[in-house]
Amino acid sequence: MNTAELFLIAMAMIFAVPWLIWRLGNTDYFAPLVVVQILTGILLGPGVLGTAFPGYYHFVFTPEVVQTLNGIAWWGVMLFVMIAGIELDLGKAWQHRRESGITAGLALGVPFVFGAAAAVVMLLTGNGWLGGEGERWQFVLGVGMACAVTALPILILLMEKMDILRQPLGQRILRYASLDDIAIWAVLALILMDWQRVGKQVIFLIGFAVATWLFRRLMETVAERDRWYLALIWLAVCGFAADWAGLHSMVGAFLAGAAMESRWFDQKRMDLLRHHVLLALMPVFFLSTGLRTNWEVGGGTVFAAAALLLAASVAGKLIGAQLAGCILKWPPGEASIIGWLLQTKALIMIIFGNVLLDRHIISSEAFTALLLMAVASTMLTVPQVVPRLRGGSSEKGVQRSPLP
Repeated sequence: MNTAELFLIAMAMIFAVPWLIWRLGNTDYFAPLVVVQILTGILLGPGVLGTAFPGYYHFVFTPEVVQTLNGIAWWGVMLFVMIAGIELDLGKAWQHRRESGITAGLALGVPFVFGAAAAVVMLLTGNGWLGGEGERWQFVLGVGMACAVTALPILILLMEKMDILRQPLGQRILRYASLDDIAIWAVLALILMDWQRVGKQVIFLIGFAVATWLFRRLMETVAERDRWYLALIWLAVCGFAADWAGLHSMVGAFLAGAAMESRWFDQKRMDLLRHHVLLALMPVFFLSTGLRTNWEVGGGTVFAAAALLLAASVAGKLIGAQLAGCILKWPPGEASIIGWLLQTKALIMIIFGNVLLDRHIISSEAFTALLLMAVASTMLTVPQVVPRLRGGSSEKGVQRSPLP
């Protein structure tokens, strides 16, 4: 078969297998389709399908097919990160800066400390978790932040399903997650800072500031139909410039989105764009992510590391939310709901981990452990939150979840 035929076989597998598992297994309560797609990417990777059926795996996933899939995945995830940047609402966070700052700081800081401690334990075992070009401080900082990540786009998706996104509680949680998103990308930029190319990075930051001022003036003067095209051009330019400076294209994608105002775009069309990116492009990213998993240090060791990271992440988020609740005097039970919702990690953590893997800061085995942690933490969210919402919330206007 030629490359085009093998590519289409791979695409059919990417879309058919997770959809069938999700639809026939009715997994939406504990594993939304996006989580099933991530898990399917792992199953179709070299550690599972490649081990069980090596001949078939290498027949379908040739280097040419993988390269094509990676190109589609790259653009899809850049679009997704840009949308996350656009959806940041810093104005509301500033209006409620004391509450938002305390909650976001604790919900990010405590799991970061726990995750960094788990990273130190992993390094002490000496099982090849550190990447070939990574420094120990980069590994500790990166793994700590991976445990602290909240995936804003998936959080929005889950809160929509639970009918609390537009409620007061949902809007508060969005503010907390938005501030955490900024911190996540700032830390990633620090980790990737290349002191040998610091001149390029200074040029990028100055150039980005000037270009943003010009771009924003342009966007204010054109019709909305033109803004969509300009946003895509802006995304490609920012991604290229950030990568040229050594910061990675994903940092550029987030900055591209953060420089734009959500009010420039119709909210329904933006929601549709996010939905279509999730539908048509992100499954390819999940498969390409699965192709990067590695179990060479031993399946048991990888799962043990994932369990350690999961414990650090879950305990850190819950303790951080409880501390914020005590300081801000939240009603009983509210801190648990907020802590579990902020626990959602899939996608942004996976993107974050991919960047660390691209820069050889973490090994593929460490990436696999982080991926398993992200999936498990996201799967825990809905089963933990729905019973608490059904049990009642003192937040006025919160409704019972429509999920089963």
